[in-house]
Amino acid sequence: MVREYVGSGPFAELCARSDEVLREKRELERLEGRESVARVEALAAPMREVDDKAEVLARAVLVAAGYRRHKGEWRLARG
Repeated sequence: MVREYVGSGPFAELCARSDEVLREKRELERLEGRESVARVEALAAPMREVDDKAEVLARAVLVAAGYRRHKGEWRLARG
């Protein structure tokens, strides 16, 4: 934070009001950004759920087909 003395009178009042308006504008932009993130997360939630279920299904199919995990990779089990 930096303070700058601009004197008194109409010019100083104008500067103070200008600073206040800029602070309010930044605060509104910050709040709008939060709302945008919340909306995107709400829209993405169903897709994450589908992705999680698809991963479980894919694992089940691979295990049923005789595959196993080895160091993060799927490999066909021996024998």
